[in-house]
Amino acid sequence: MKRSCTLLWLVLLMPAALMAQIHERQTDDTSILHVPLIPVSKQSLLSNVDVIANMQMSFQNEFEEGTYQRSRFVMNQFRLEIRGKVHDKVYFRFRDRYTRGVVPQTIDNISRSTDLAFLRFDPNDKWSIYAGKLCADWGGYEFDANPIEIYEYSDIIEYADNFLVGTGVSYMLPDRENQFTIQLLNSRTASFTELYDTTAIPGVQPAKFPFAGVFNWRGNFGKFSTLWSYSIFREADSEYMNYLALGNQFTTKKFQIQYDFKWSREALDRKGIVSSITDNAGIKHAFRARYMSHWTRLDFHLSKKVNLFFVGMVDDAYWKPSGTNLPDNTSTVKLRTAWGYIPGVEVYPFNNLNLKVFGTFIGRKYVYTDYAKSNFGMTNTDNYRISVGIISPLVIL
Repeated sequence: MKRSCTLLWLVLLMPAALMAQIHERQTDDTSILHVPLIPVSKQSLLSNVDVIANMQMSFQNEFEEGTYQRSRFVMNQFRLEIRGKVHDKVYFRFRDRYTRGVVPQTIDNISRSTDLAFLRFDPNDKWSIYAGKLCADWGGYEFDANPIEIYEYSDIIEYADNFLVGTGVSYMLPDRENQFTIQLLNSRTASFTELYDTTAIPGVQPAKFPFAGVFNWRGNFGKFSTLWSYSIFREADSEYMNYLALGNQFTTKKFQIQYDFKWSREALDRKGIVSSITDNAGIKHAFRARYMSHWTRLDFHLSKKVNLFFVGMVDDAYWKPSGTNLPDNTSTVKLRTAWGYIPGVEVYPFNNLNLKVFGTFIGRKYVYTDYAKSNFGMTNTDNYRISVGIISPLVIL
């Protein structure tokens, strides 16, 4: 009898126990669902923030002197970007490159992989003031493009320090078509001794304030627009680099042409291309280098889905071998011309996603002058690669 009563009570109480357990689980699950990872009070901030994965990935087949070398998949570019507004008049932008080393630099104390890390203050709709690690506002449409859109850079851009710590101010004219920018930046990220072999350049004293001054003009004249700049870099006491870039663009509904002229005169050969040639004769660091570049891009939009393009570039390197026992040591001599040619096609498969599939032939040819051949033993070289891949500034948030 007692056993029967006990079983009866267990049967009667079991549903209540089960309901209690179910209720407990529901309470726990509901509490998890109702406590968001990002508090509700801060969710409104996300409406003013963009997170972008800038990517260029390709499968490429590489050739040197016409001989097949290898094939491989390459992540050419991956730059994670976060930008947005934290106040009605205060903006921020951060972009880090995952295809470059993360070593903090001697001068600015920030990783070389970090492209951008700055705040911008807009007191009104005409003025902008910003400070932090900035993109040096050099002219030219090649440099102004998102790096993932570039299949191969010209020499001047490829070997330059493009992202520097400093400050700048921009002013937009009332016509809203012309903007002027002035920047004051560090002239480099690494120290003088890290960049230059001091034993090869005796008598040159590092500057206590190695600065860069940049002046930029962006003009819009309807179908024609300009992106011009002049920059001066103080590398050492009484030693400077002068850089001029003149970018021009003409656009119609179906066709676009961009042309950049770039010129750099460098007392200490900041690019290092001339020095890499003269090093064969024991001149490890060449003084008085000069570089000149012509770059153009032609786009023809067959449709909203298909774009045909061609990129061409010509880069000349000059040197004034003063103070050496080489011939023509009182005049500037030309050492080489680097040719670049990139025909290709871009296809946009989606209407509502900024992603494109591309196919390109990227060729480079390096032609040395008789002076470079006879004095430095240089020989002409060429290489090219055939690439197929994808490009997207993928908006994650």
